[in-house]
Amino acid sequence: MLQRLQQKWKVNAFQLFLILCTFAIGGSLTGIAGKKLMNLFQIDQRGLWLLIYIIVVTLVWPFAVMLISVPFGQYRFFAGYLAKMGRRIGLAGKRVQQDTEKTKFNNNLGLSQGKGKEMIHIAIFASGAGSNAKKIIDHFKNSDQINISLVVCNKPGAGVLAIATNENIPSLVIDKDQFFRGDAYTGVFMEKKIGFIVLAGFLWKIPDKLIEVFPGKIINIHPAILPGFGGKGMYGNYVHEAVIAANEKESGITIHFVDGHYDNGDIIFQAKCPVYENDTAVTLAERIHMLEHEHYPRVIEKLLSK
Repeated sequence: MLQRLQQKWKVNAFQLFLILCTFAIGGSLTGIAGKKLMNLFQIDQRGLWLLIYIIVVTLVWPFAVMLISVPFGQYRFFAGYLAKMGRRIGLAGKRVQQDTEKTKFNNNLGLSQGKGKEMIHIAIFASGAGSNAKKIIDHFKNSDQINISLVVCNKPGAGVLAIATNENIPSLVIDKDQFFRGDAYTGVFMEKKIGFIVLAGFLWKIPDKLIEVFPGKIINIHPAILPGFGGKGMYGNYVHEAVIAANEKESGITIHFVDGHYDNGDIIFQAKCPVYENDTAVTLAERIHMLEHEHYPRVIEKLLSK
């Protein structure tokens, strides 16, 4: 049951524990608050008392769980969870919800529907050769809406920096202390008017500071079908070796939003490929790269064109 919940909500085991704790404590607070409100308004425990109590508890519960979700670090999950519940019971029409989400996303990017299309500046984070970065750069070369404005790398001499130079794109080699213990270079990104961050083989965990500045505007591509084969240390051939060792029949890619946990954010897109009996990490990686190159630029374009 717990595994099914973990897959349904797309969370790791620790986050599932925090979510269940939030549900439990929020439910207890709801019961206590409900009884106090009943006593405060001197509602007699006869006749319609049970019906009124159920209505009171139903109204109080969302506030209780949202309150508890903050110290447990699960505010984003419960905000989305309650929004889905609202849509299911008809509190928000589908069209209204789509328009609201679109407006919110555009506002986050510094856009507005009244101004027409404005340029969205993207920063690509990469640590290695940069094959995905190159595909993304090529895809948006002639775009009048999306511009690759910065390439960020944590390894001096990495191939992706040469790609940036050849494409006349500014690059930034980041320092570990400033990235994790300083301001995470947020000032640089603001100065460059970066509105969206794409991780393309970037091996460092994104610090909370950067996630706070770019909420819902950082995405990553993982070389497996999440929630399986993710987490700390699961990158590159380590992922493919784990997939093969588990005798999986399929692998693939997952494009997802980035939150404070490894490979944990909401899933945007997945694509699969077969795993053959004679596969090695190298041969499987070749098929995974094909999926990455085919889908990542298109998903970025579709996401930012909403």
